Amino acid sequence: MPAAKSPSKSPSFYASVVFLKIQDFARRPATEQARLRAQLQAVVAVTAAEIPPAGRVMLDAADGAAIVVLDDPRAALRLAERALTAVAVGLPLSAGLNHGALQLAAGRKSGEGMTGDGIAVAASVAAFAGASRILASRTFRDAMAEAAPGREAALAPAGTFNDPGLRAHELFTPNHRALGRRSRRYSAIAVLLAVCLIGTGIGVRSATPGQQPFMEAVLERTEPYWRELVQRVSY
Repeated sequence: MPAAKSPSKSPSFYASVVFLKIQDFARRPATEQARLRAQLQAVVAVTAAEIPPAGRVMLDAADGAAIVVLDDPRAALRLAERALTAVAVGLPLSAGLNHGALQLAAGRKSGEGMTGDGIAVAASVAAFAGASRILASRTFRDAMAEAAPGREAALAPAGTFNDPGLRAHELFTPNHRALGRRSRRYSAIAVLLAVCLIGTGIGVRSATPGQQPFMEAVLERTEPYWRELVQRVSY
């Protein structure tokens, strides 16, 4: 499998993608969509704190967010697991993991936009996942095996799914026993996310033009603490 390359050095490169999908987003009222999107931004800020900024790229999606992790499939899996702890505090998420080809969007600089099968497949996998579930593609599992031989065993077969274009995807899901052993480690993240989501709801309602967004201000002040907390629960 081709090694991951920096998007600044190549128009085409391979990387892992975490697609976080808000369930039933299109059917929700506009006010609820705004609240959920703001909450998702807070969740991504917390759960991606472990990964150095140079190793990740955040992308908005119509019904969620995609996080490109350039060099470490294990970090991508941890990010997805942590993000789904937000389900317990009211954010309806599913997660799709893929490892595939990406390109910079035409006319964009590094980090401003990306396209490619890596993102498209991750989005399809997230749609298959359903609420509160993580699914990963075969190529993601293979990337995990290459990066950390033996760690791929934590991804158990989940079946084969066909997307609307009749493309078959062999998918895998984290082993629930392995996740159970890490549940206590993620409890601190869940508490922190609860505080963030409550605060984000207040911020969305109270934001006024010309003011710094509520969550932006909170993230700016507390990011060092979040980064330390996330590092403590890493495995």
